Amino acid sequence: MINNNAKQVLIRNSVVLLRGFDLKNAEDFNDIIEAFGWDDIRYIGPGLRTHVYKRVWTANEGPLSEFIYYHHEMVLIKESPKKVVFFCEIPSPEGGQTPFVPSFRVTERMLEEFPEAVEEVEAKRLKYTFTALSKDDTSSMRDRAKALGMEMEWLPGGGVKTILGPRSLTEVFGGRKGRRMWFNTVVGMHGKETSSAMLVDGTEIPETFVKRCEQIIEEESIQFKWEKGDVLFLDNMALLHGRRPSLPPRKVLVATCK
Repeated sequence: MINNNAKQVLIRNSVVLLRGFDLKNAEDFNDIIEAFGWDDIRYIGPGLRTHVYKRVWTANEGPLSEFIYYHHEMVLIKESPKKVVFFCEIPSPEGGQTPFVPSFRVTERMLEEFPEAVEEVEAKRLKYTFTALSKDDTSSMRDRAKALGMEMEWLPGGGVKTILGPRSLTEVFGGRKGRRMWFNTVVGMHGKETSSAMLVDGTEIPETFVKRCEQIIEEESIQFKWEKGDVLFLDNMALLHGRRPSLPPRKVLVATCK
């Protein structure tokens, strides 16, 4: 019963915080995850993560000085986790917030300002690429391309380009009031040194479209400040999330669930 009730509470609210329960470590956090009875889903993606205990992993271990841009977890995978659960073992002394954004609000505002462009991208659908320049690029997606369902194109000098698509710009998920979620990674990948987001037919997405979307996402963001022992449940179908730059130490753990 806790499984279904908790699921409905999370879908209704998009985010749920447990605070003040004296949780200290990964073992305590895993007990919480197990209590809800949600099936595990293994993380697949570019973020560096380390297994800690049973269903518990480190959150993205990228340098704390870097901003991890807003995203739906595993948005490019055919079966994304429906719930992402974080646990704060060590809060940052400064910075390190986990901002999140109601995804439907991004769609609403983009439709207000770019109605024709949004529907054109939706109709033509998206294609994403990742490029690793050499075999020594251990941070690349090369080893995970097959799991992601990507095509691979080898480049001169040992590099590789991985291509994924077609993908939608927005999605509507059951139980969420029919809202169109901004379920893509256009801003995060568009025009980057080693990645791109464009239309399937090869048409470039206008820079003004992408830049304004980036501004809207930031304007709609809610900055969540961690306290030690916090457990934060996110509806991955409804919320984008990220990570603000942080001073060390900071230790946040994660579990992803179907």
